[in-house]
Amino acid sequence: MDASSQAVLEATDLHQRVEGPSGTLDILRGVSLAVNPGETVAILGASGSGKSTLLGLLAGLDAPSGGEVRLLGQTISELDEDGRAALRAGRVGFVFQSFQLLPALSALENVLLPLELNPEHEAQSGAELTRRANEALDRVGLAQRARHYPHQLSGGEQQRVAIARAIVDHPAILFADEPTGNLDGRTGEPIIEHLFALAHDAEPGRTPTALLLVTHDPELASRCDRIIRIQDGVLA
Repeated sequence: MDASSQAVLEATDLHQRVEGPSGTLDILRGVSLAVNPGETVAILGASGSGKSTLLGLLAGLDAPSGGEVRLLGQTISELDEDGRAALRAGRVGFVFQSFQLLPALSALENVLLPLELNPEHEAQSGAELTRRANEALDRVGLAQRARHYPHQLSGGEQQRVAIARAIVDHPAILFADEPTGNLDGRTGEPIIEHLFALAHDAEPGRTPTALLLVTHDPELASRCDRIIRIQDGVLA
């Protein structure tokens, strides 16, 4: 079986254009790639090279100007907003630079959210889901901050809550945009180890998580199975 038939993510000839004051700006120009289950892939590039734009398109958060993305076997452009949300529920995790935590929810409630929104967990008790959310917070070293709200947490702590939320449901693919950008070495290293463990040490019966991360850190990128370099909107 070839790589594309196994892929959890495939992008073909992706283009992204925006209109600016000086005319059309080509952010991405014909990007194609595939990611397999359990594969760890780093996207490297200078600021403004199109890394975060590419990540948003691959995750189905934005629509490309041209080309196609297949995520978990589904062509994203064929799905409406509800269909894309249903596709991602419990199967796709995100770590954003801006955290995207809900300010009215505690750390625990933010981590609980993807479990509560996943129809596959309807039969599970609230206590069981809460246990899983607490375990995810413990893995990122924040068990003692579970009842705190985002405004009561430092930037690094908010980032760790966002990572706990992304991994709590053991997604098939995890998109991470600078996942350790707000973490110091002491807290960042164990979290990176856990992200790679999702891919390399999957529990019996679980499909290993594919990890696709954007980073400026060559050392972190070197730990991935593959490095994709993007320059001026194309793969270099």
